Amino acid sequence: MSRRLVVSALGVAQILAWGSSYYLPAVLAKPIATDTGWSLTWVVGALSAGLLASGIVSSVTGGLIQRKGGRPVLMAGAVLLASGLTVMGLAPNLPVYFLAWVLMGIGMSASLYDAGFGTLGRLYGRDARSAITSLTLFGGFASTVCWPLSAFLVEHVGWREACFTYAGIQLALSLPMFFLFVPPAQPAAKLVDAGEAPTRDLQVPRSTFALLA
Repeated sequence: MSRRLVVSALGVAQILAWGSSYYLPAVLAKPIATDTGWSLTWVVGALSAGLLASGIVSSVTGGLIQRKGGRPVLMAGAVLLASGLTVMGLAPNLPVYFLAWVLMGIGMSASLYDAGFGTLGRLYGRDARSAITSLTLFGGFASTVCWPLSAFLVEHVGWREACFTYAGIQLALSLPMFFLFVPPAQPAAKLVDAGEAPTRDLQVPRSTFALLA
């Protein structure tokens, strides 16, 4: 399969994953607090619970990508994000809202940059550096694309339905893209025999992140 197609599919999925998780409170936090009466501090702070959950499971996610390849992990991430977004849209109280973010955090560990970089490294070894840089640049468009989309959804259908819409996007777009356009990885032993570099040796140039700042 064409590397350009793989990177493009992963790039679109990155935009959708960042927009429906990490960047979501930027637009939805105030409408959620206004509608529910929950403290805005707690509404925004729930993202920290998601980031904590993501960090806790990140080593497990990385190990799964190394052993099984990125496709099944990314697909699981899309399902987890969709599940968390659905729970968030249904949340009747703050504890359930926090639970939604924990689910989304686990999904973020299998959907955002680390999972994408690991997938490319697992597929292409040392040759993945340029693909990783391209994927990083794709992700930089997440706020540009998804903030207006989130604002449009909140204005026209409400924040809960916006969560359901993003859940549907994960299942209807990201999930099939991973299945169709991310090839299965070779067994790890074959990569070692072929002299491919392990994923941890791959680094994104600092200049790439400077462009996104």
